[in-house]
Amino acid sequence: MERPQIEFPCEYPIAVVGEAGPDFQALVESIVDAHAPGFPRHRTTLRESGGGRYVSVRVIIVATGEPQLRALFEALKGTGRVQAVL
Repeated sequence: MERPQIEFPCEYPIAVVGEAGPDFQALVESIVDAHAPGFPRHRTTLRESGGGRYVSVRVIIVATGEPQLRALFEALKGTGRVQAVL
């Protein structure tokens, strides 16, 4: 089955899951800002897991292309604190 084609630029939601910590959201936002400068931080949402061990930070960026998304995902995973990027 062929992957759906995305037309760039477009709004692109990203959920980043990691262990909860006081600076996790700031870490995610700083990495996102390096790859999608000026993303709307006011639209960032935070959701804790039921047990409070994990947290999901959801951001919305304007994606310019697959290379940008690949670099962003690799940078997030490269922190060692991110469990998943969706």
